[in-house]
Amino acid sequence: LGKQDYKKTRPMLRATRLKAEAKKTALGIKEIALVLAAILVFLLAFYAFFYLNVSSEADLDLDPDEN
Repeated sequence: LGKQDYKKTRPMLRATRLKAEAKKTALGIKEIALVLAAILVFLLAFYAFFYLNVSSEADLDLDPDEN
């Protein structure tokens, strides 16, 4: 709090301090977007792994030269 705050009352100073602290600790849009993007990438990788695994097993089952 700067020198200009000396005329403010104690409750006003407390409110100003709490507002500043809340602003520091609040999650920003960038952080939320990064978390959502990471979750999406993880889910896509998980899906791709199982899709490729199942499709390769289906190709082995359809092999006509097995006899």
